[in-house]
Amino acid sequence: MRVLGSTVLILEALVVLLAIPIAINVSDVNATYALFIGIALAGLLVLTVGVITKPIAVPIGWVLQVLVIASGVVVPTMFFVGGLFALLWFYAVRNGQRVDRARELPES
Repeated sequence: MRVLGSTVLILEALVVLLAIPIAINVSDVNATYALFIGIALAGLLVLTVGVITKPIAVPIGWVLQVLVIASGVVVPTMFFVGGLFALLWFYAVRNGQRVDRARELPES
């Protein structure tokens, strides 16, 4: 979970940050509003990486996935992109522990 979950959240934070100019220029959202919400959401995604080994990380990650998908109200493409990241998060939660165990195995 540590490796896959962290990767998904960090990449998702970058995508959220890249969606800020789109929200401002294409969707005509107030720049202050877009910056505040976008940076806050990206920050929460990055902060979740800090607690990725704790049990609370999975529910927090799911809440953040819903928020990213909900950002599609402002930038419609985010419905699709957020859905893709939600699928990646599902994969990370489901298979992440197996990948972490495989990485910790000593080399023969």
